[in-house]
Amino acid sequence: MSKRQSEPALEWRNGKVPVSLRFQDPYYSLEDGLAEARHVFLGGNDLARRLCDGFAIGELGFGTGLNLLATASLWRDLGRRGTLQYTSFEAFPMRADDMAQSLSAFPDLAGLADELVTAWAEGKRRFSLGGVAVSVIEGDARQTLPAWEGSADAWFLDGFAPARNPELWEEALLAEVARHTRPGGTAATYSAAGAVRASLARAGFTVERRPGHGRKRHMTVARRIDRP
Repeated sequence: MSKRQSEPALEWRNGKVPVSLRFQDPYYSLEDGLAEARHVFLGGNDLARRLCDGFAIGELGFGTGLNLLATASLWRDLGRRGTLQYTSFEAFPMRADDMAQSLSAFPDLAGLADELVTAWAEGKRRFSLGGVAVSVIEGDARQTLPAWEGSADAWFLDGFAPARNPELWEEALLAEVARHTRPGGTAATYSAAGAVRASLARAGFTVERRPGHGRKRHMTVARRIDRP
């Protein structure tokens, strides 16, 4: 697949919110994508308390990079020393100009967003962003995640809605997420779909449904069960 063919086809809501034409789903909440990222992924994984040198985050679905920016902003605000590891898996990497347009909706992240877009436009998929060591692995996560030699303390499960993008929520892939999760590790997602929660449970997570962000009544958080 060529780079051009792998780029997502988009339409725009209000000029700033990108919507995937392939999956007919927005990349982030139409209400407030940054607030949703903080509530679901940062809050769901209790990152304000847990982040420390060497902590590793894994993500399914890099998208606009908004979750990365929210994480880098938190890391900066906490003033922790050391390096945070951030690895994301993305099948359809966004063009740099589309990323810039998407992230322009969040002026509080402007400085970090400029750094991200610059690196992205230069073709970098491994770079540092405010003390965060970033690696974006392109390709179908069903192939790339099993081949990954790393592991994560926390996962952001941020594919498009399971009904529209079932490939990123397959039971076998979520089992790989569990296999690449460190002892005591967690996962969080905006989805509260029963099939997603059941697959996480079968993969070896304890699963909890919590209040979602905005109009979404529920979200899911999970913690890896550590067996002797």
